[in-house]
Amino acid sequence: MPRSKIQNEKVKDERREQILSGALSLFASKGLSATRISDISAKTGMSQGLVYHYFPSKEAIFVKLISDALEKMNEAAMNLEQMEIPAEMKVRLVVKGLLEGLIHSPATSDYYFLMTQTALSESFPAEARELIRRENDVKYQIMTRIFGQGQVEGTVKKTPARELATILFSLANGLALNKAYYREHFILPDLKPVLGIFLVKP
Repeated sequence: MPRSKIQNEKVKDERREQILSGALSLFASKGLSATRISDISAKTGMSQGLVYHYFPSKEAIFVKLISDALEKMNEAAMNLEQMEIPAEMKVRLVVKGLLEGLIHSPATSDYYFLMTQTALSESFPAEARELIRRENDVKYQIMTRIFGQGQVEGTVKKTPARELATILFSLANGLALNKAYYREHFILPDLKPVLGIFLVKP
């Protein structure tokens, strides 16, 4: 029996995600320039023709990965800001989420690694670099507002709010790169001292 339209769309989505997942791992370990469509084909168990059916090039896959990462990060930050809870709780949630993501989501460190490389080098696709230039500051702006509100509430330290946002994401980037390097030997810092950077009472 032929698949229904809904089933076909589900299969397409699953294959697309499989390609993206496989490519992410390869880009992080081998680099964009050294990764070939044949590598992605072998990694995913799909034919090269099928990979090309979904993406016209490895660069298109790379740009999609960067776009998805930025969209997910910004959406998570916007959802956090809209929660009707004190700013202190939002800070606790974001710090806990960033740290746990490094342990429970293997792709997290790979995403940070690729985004850092892309932002620093002109050897990566211009479209990906433009996405980062345009979208990366959204989460910084949101966390600056959250930290500022926490300072009004008296629960966040008086360091300038924008600086706290910079420290937060610099910490996340640094830990992600550390994990990408050390892999299974990576040691995650305890939550309390990290919270102590931001909160009056961690």
